Formats: sequence, structure tokens, C-alpha cells
Amino acid sequence: MTGGLNVVFDIGNVLIAWDPRALYRKIFANEEEVDWFITHVCTPEWNLEQDRGRSFAEAIAEATARHPQHATAITAYDTRWSETILGPISGSVEILQTLASQHTPLYAITNWHQDKFRETRDKFDFLKQFRDIVVSGEEGLVKPDPAIYRLLLDRNGLDAASCLFIDDNPHNVAGAKAIGMQAHQFITPELLRSYLDSLGVLK
Repeated sequence: MTGGLNVVFDIGNVLIAWDPRALYRKIFANEEEVDWFITHVCTPEWNLEQDRGRSFAEAIAEATARHPQHATAITAYDTRWSETILGPISGSVEILQTLASQHTPLYAITNWHQDKFRETRDKFDFLKQFRDIVVSGEEGLVKPDPAIYRLLLDRNGLDAASCLFIDDNPHNVAGAKAIGMQAHQFITPELLRSYLDSLGVLK
């Protein structure tokens, strides 16, 4: 068990802004078409299977079989995936860097396809601040499965109660709490900073 508080971040939409709609606004004529595509074709549930480790080749084939008229747009989810990454969330990255400067032990658990994460990791130096990152696609596990949180704990000899988990998804926050971690739902960097200040974590 480590001493003190270990801070465990989600990455997508906490530290790095991600939005597939940003890509599909370039492909479709209006927001209604974008919403329909995300709701019926390349859905969050479909994307979660890539986060679980399914290959993009298999995913594209599956979606194209369902909606062959949208083959080009479906393929773009893979070939133009970098256009769904909108860049760092600067306020959150500043918090991360402050915590790192204070020698706070930093970890991450992210739902992210293994290959796409490797591409992304090379672009953002602040991801090097983490002692360990559990990537769902590498493990075949996705949040909020209790096993993915326990994997981080077991791999690093951490006690759940000594960890604060930060995630934008309330289901993932609940999953962390269910195994005994402290957890906070991320909404904005300002609210996160205020919360950490209230705990006395930021100095």
C-alpha cells in the first residue's frame, strides 16, 4: 500500500477533448444527419467494443454490413480518427502538472482502443506524468467493470481507499466508488480544481 492520496484520471474528455461529431460535421450537411449517424450507425455502444479491443477492421466491416450506403462515412471513423481528437483540455492539464510538481502519485484508467491510444499518447507529452495507464483495449476490459479498477490497484500495489478517481462519466465514477475508491465526476477544470482545493490536495 502506498501512503497519501493517489490521483487516478480518466483521459478522454477530462484531459483530452474527444468528439466524433467534430469529424462528422465535416462529412454530413447538418447536425440532424450527424445525430442520426451517431445514434444509429457508429453508436457509442459500437465504439465501446473498439475500446474493449475489437479491431477497427472488424468494426468497420460490421457497421458497413448494417449500413452499406454509409460505407465511406463509417470508414472515416478509422482513417480520419485523428480528427475526433480536439486537443488538450488546458485547465485539466494545468491541474495534472501541478499535482506532478507536488510529487502526487498519478495514474490513469482510460476506455480507449489500444492502437488509437498509442497514436494519441505520442502527441501529448503530459501523458508521461502517469506512473501507469490502464488502457481498456489492451486489457479487454472497459469501465465501469470492477475488474478494470482492480487491475490498476493490483498492478501497482494500491489500496482503493487511498485513490481518488476522476472521470466525466457518472457510471464510471459509480464503478470506482463500488470497489472502495474515492471518486469525483469531472464537469469542468474549474470545478475539479475547487474540489481538489477543498480536499487540500493542491498546494
